[in-house]
Amino acid sequence: MTELWTYSDASTWSDADITGYDVEATDGSIGKIDESSAVAGSAYVVVDTGFWIFGKKRLVPAGVIDRVDRQNEKVYVRMTKDQVKNAPDFDETHRQRRSKDYDTYYETYVR
Repeated sequence: MTELWTYSDASTWSDADITGYDVEATDGSIGKIDESSAVAGSAYVVVDTGFWIFGKKRLVPAGVIDRVDRQNEKVYVRMTKDQVKNAPDFDETHRQRRSKDYDTYYETYVR
């Protein structure tokens, strides 16, 4: 499960330089990167879904990032728009530790 919370190639991007990038799900655009974390074994991005679901922020594990297009400022994730929309809300307490609820959700939903 740790690989889900780890960037596949951390040398390709850092948590600071993908903020603001558009997020492309497997079936289209779903929002923008609001923030991200590169903490080893607990890395994630927060997707601000904007108008899709009234500005909800969804927590997405870094391991689902397929690629980053720096030229067009896009992050491609291996999730559908519905999967992102239905992902857990970003909880401010996540910054200190990842909740078991997040792990359970992604173990059963994103595979």
